[in-house]
Amino acid sequence: MIDLTEHQKSLKAEFIENRGYWFPFWQQVLEMSPDFFEAYCNFSSVPWKTGPLEPKVKEMIYVAMDIATTHLYLSGTRIHMANALKHGATKEELMEVLQIVSVLGIHSMTEGLPILIDELGKADMTGDLEALELDESTLAYKQEFIDNRGYWMPIWESLLKLSPDFFKAYLDLSSVPWKTGVLAPKIKEFIYIAIDISTTHLFLAGTRIHIRNALGYGATKEEIMEVIALVSVCGIHSTTEGVPILVQELERFAKAAE
Repeated sequence: MIDLTEHQKSLKAEFIENRGYWFPFWQQVLEMSPDFFEAYCNFSSVPWKTGPLEPKVKEMIYVAMDIATTHLYLSGTRIHMANALKHGATKEELMEVLQIVSVLGIHSMTEGLPILIDELGKADMTGDLEALELDESTLAYKQEFIDNRGYWMPIWESLLKLSPDFFKAYLDLSSVPWKTGVLAPKIKEFIYIAIDISTTHLFLAGTRIHIRNALGYGATKEEIMEVIALVSVCGIHSTTEGVPILVQELERFAKAAE
């Protein structure tokens, strides 16, 4: 670690003032490229200076993005969980974030099932599926989903027909935060938006559904815009993961050259 210049010290102070924390890898980024650090500080600070969401919700958005199975950025998860707790988040709220994010795997079904149905059609094998009517028990599952989750989409109908047991299992899993959770419905929807629109996932159909749901729960365009802005910093993890490696390899190279 080198002594920072006065300009670098001012950039560090500005980051802490805007973002509310500091971590060693930022020191390395600041030392290696103060211009890039300054640009990132300005970029990532916009939601913190102008956004309407309270700080703990901003931090929970970062937690959701980082711990999503498509990213699993554990050092960031730890930092932002600590920040969320500092801003007043409870263990119940953070546990609920994890519960919501943990259903991300269902997108294998929501993306895969339409392809299966399409291929069955091409093979002239959808006759039984098209003729199948939902019975009393599956109709009850459908209503329970709508009651618990607050929405419905056509692919769930197909899943109910093809595998009602799997649908019921997913219904039970995904409904836990909605039946026992402490976060407001629009905040839950913000979490879904964050993981769906994250750079490592970009599940646009889900993003649309959950933006619509959030608006229905009273979210404003400014709040949803802020969720998207917060998640848009995901690319910086190439730097926060890469710079420490670069520093180590430069040290190794210098020693080898001695």
